[in-house]
Amino acid sequence: MHIGISMECDYRPELTQQAAFDEAFMMADEAERLGLDGVWLAERHFASNKNAGGVPSIVSAPLILATAISERTERIRVGIGVLVLPLGHPIRMAEEVAMLDNICKGRLDLGVGRSGFTTAYEGYDLPYAESRARFQEYLEVMRLAWTEEGFSYEGATYSFNNLNVIPKPYQSPYPPLWAAATTKESFTIMAQQGLNILVGLRGMTVPELASAIVNYKEEWGRAGHADEGQVILRIPVYVSEEMERALSEPEESVMHAYARLMRAFTGSIGKAGTTADEERSERSERLSTITYEDLLRDRLAYGTPDSVTEKLTSLRDELGLSGFIMESNVGGRIPQDKMLNSVRLFAEEVAPQLRA
Repeated sequence: MHIGISMECDYRPELTQQAAFDEAFMMADEAERLGLDGVWLAERHFASNKNAGGVPSIVSAPLILATAISERTERIRVGIGVLVLPLGHPIRMAEEVAMLDNICKGRLDLGVGRSGFTTAYEGYDLPYAESRARFQEYLEVMRLAWTEEGFSYEGATYSFNNLNVIPKPYQSPYPPLWAAATTKESFTIMAQQGLNILVGLRGMTVPELASAIVNYKEEWGRAGHADEGQVILRIPVYVSEEMERALSEPEESVMHAYARLMRAFTGSIGKAGTTADEERSERSERLSTITYEDLLRDRLAYGTPDSVTEKLTSLRDELGLSGFIMESNVGGRIPQDKMLNSVRLFAEEVAPQLRA
C-alpha cells in the first residue's frame, strides 16, 4: 500500500516566488521525515491567476524539481504525476528520465499523460487534436530508448534511425510507469498498454470510478499482461483533531478549486479533437451546482483521524486500490500551519492503519 502526497507547488499571493520553492522543498523534507512513501509532482503550465482562475504554480519543469528533491532526500520515492508527454520530445525526455533515475538510484516513479485540457497545448503551439497519437508514439519510443542498445522507429509523428540512448535507467527495464486515467475511454487504453493508473474523484463519483476500474482490470487481463494493473487514488485529505475544524478550515479553498475545475471542463469542450466532450459537458454541469456537502459525501476525505481512516479504508476495499496520494491543500488557500498539521496527523495516525 503506497501512501504518498501530491505537490502542485502553489505560488500563493502571500508568497514570493522563491518562498514557493522553499515551501516545496520543505514539504518534501517533511514527507520523508513523517515516513510517507512518495512525493508526487504535478506538471502545470501557464498557471497564472489570470488564466487559471486561481492559485498559480511554479512546477512547470517537474523533472528538474524532482532531481533537486531526490538530492536532499534519502528514502522517499519521487513521482511525477504526471508528465505531459506530447509537449516534449521523446528522445530528450527518455534521456532526462533515465538521468534522474540514476541520480536518485531508482527512487523514481513516472506518471505520464496527455492532459485533458487544451491550455498547455495552445501555449506550446501544438495541436491538441494530435495529442493521443503523439502520446502513443512517444511512449513507444521512450520504451525502446530505455531497453534497446540500438533501435529505429518509424511513426506518423516521429522517426529515428539506429539510435542508442545513454544512460539507461537505473531501474530495470525502466521506472514504474503510471498513467492518468480520467475518462472511461482512457481506462481501456491504459490497460491495453500495460500501464498502472493514477485516478481521482474530481471528475467522477465513486460508483463511476468503481465501474471504470472494473473495466480497466478486465481489459488488462484480456491484453495478457503479467501480474495485475495497480490503481492509486489521488484524493483531497484534510485531518484535524476536531471534526468541526476539519470541515470548516478547508471549505473556502476546496470550493474555489472545484469552481475552477468546472470552468476548466467547460473551456475544454469542443476544442481541437477532444473526444470526450459528452463526459466533460456532464461533469461541468454537475460541478456547476455541487455543494460542499456533496463533496464531503462523495469526493473528499475530511475529518478526524478515525473518520478519515474509515473512509479511506472503505474506498481501498471497494475500489481495490494499491495506494493513496494525499492532496493536502486543494485550492491552495489553506494556511501553511493548518495544512502541515493535517499532513502530520495523516502520516502518523491514518497512514499506519491503511498499511495494516
